Amino acid sequence: MSFKTLGLSAEILRAVEEQGYREPTPIQRQAIPMVLSGRDLMASAQTGTGKTAGFTLPLLQLLSKHEQPVKGRRPVHALILTSTRELAAQIGENVDAYSKYLRLRSLVVFGGVSINPQMMKLRGGVDILVATPGRLLDLEHQNAVDLSKIEILVLDEADRMLDMGFIHDIRRVLAKLPAKRQNLLFSATFSDDIKALANKLLLLHNPASVEVSRRNTASEQIEQSVHLVDKRRKRELLSQMIGAGDWKQVLVFNRTKHGANHLAEQLNKDGITTAAIHGNKSQGARTRALADFKEGKIRVLVATDIAARGLDIDQLPHVVNYELPNVPKDYVHRIGRTGRAERTGEAISLVCVDEHKLLRNIERLLKREIPRIALPGYEPDPTIKAKPIINGRQRQAMRGGGNSGQRENRSGGNARPQGEG
Repeated sequence: MSFKTLGLSAEILRAVEEQGYREPTPIQRQAIPMVLSGRDLMASAQTGTGKTAGFTLPLLQLLSKHEQPVKGRRPVHALILTSTRELAAQIGENVDAYSKYLRLRSLVVFGGVSINPQMMKLRGGVDILVATPGRLLDLEHQNAVDLSKIEILVLDEADRMLDMGFIHDIRRVLAKLPAKRQNLLFSATFSDDIKALANKLLLLHNPASVEVSRRNTASEQIEQSVHLVDKRRKRELLSQMIGAGDWKQVLVFNRTKHGANHLAEQLNKDGITTAAIHGNKSQGARTRALADFKEGKIRVLVATDIAARGLDIDQLPHVVNYELPNVPKDYVHRIGRTGRAERTGEAISLVCVDEHKLLRNIERLLKREIPRIALPGYEPDPTIKAKPIINGRQRQAMRGGGNSGQRENRSGGNARPQGEG
């Protein structure tokens, strides 16, 4: 099957071809015709399988049928909601690339940067708006955007938005949209609870459903392994692996902002050029770090889960879980940064005795054991006993309700997720 058989216009096909794509991926083959037919859709596909084009291409096709008004502001006809700045920017790049030969205007808006330029561009008229929920509500509150003409709503990585605590913001956004619209939910995974909540929120009308891979599984192109090691020797082992393997591009995951900063400092002292990205970093700093990483100016990017969400890095060969995530399915999202678009990748988890329970939960989700590897000299000390992992909420309670300063999803009393408003 080719893109030509999916019912897309010559202008869109030309743009797709210029991006180097010849054949649609499974999610694109199934989703595009359904979206073009006007149906609501719930779609689940592994990260890196082309799901962004799965909703972007048909959305552009549907909107390109509008006759553009000669006078007056263009109303926003399509709204794409997503969780983080990086993912919003990535979607915006896709929209720009595929709409190159169409008379459609698009805009990406997110928090962490000045709102005034975004307001100015909205006044000029926008057909497609890509937004994080918090900044969208800020703009609507200031009457900078009119959501009453929305025809197509896309929730990308909807499960993650709900997991991150966007539920109240999403409810407020939905209340401002017209009842008659097309709803599209795209995500790497969909639990039964998320499906039920999404149906209740969006009141989907006879939705089509697409799931191109088994739920909550990791890509078969990713070689996964676990290295059991003492916590105090993790950084030493990581440096050894990077140096001995001559790894040029490594994405490393840490649970906390403080931990990401500390690890980046240590790796730099080891002579490995490293940068950290997390919710406390400015948007400019995050953008520069990602650009330097993609261009090979730095070898290691240390990230927290929220900051790394939506990162699209071509041919990323290595992902390292320096600390395992507390939520098992976040493991799938993390390692999905590699092994994208039919390429192979390697995902290594450095696991100390305190994380054995987290590892068991991940393997239970994957329904298989992750192979163990060992580097001589880094075997764990059998006399060290496990300590319970304390999450941010428990730590806050232990401190008498004060802000722990290390929770990635909160910011000084602000109910919105950190840095993504």
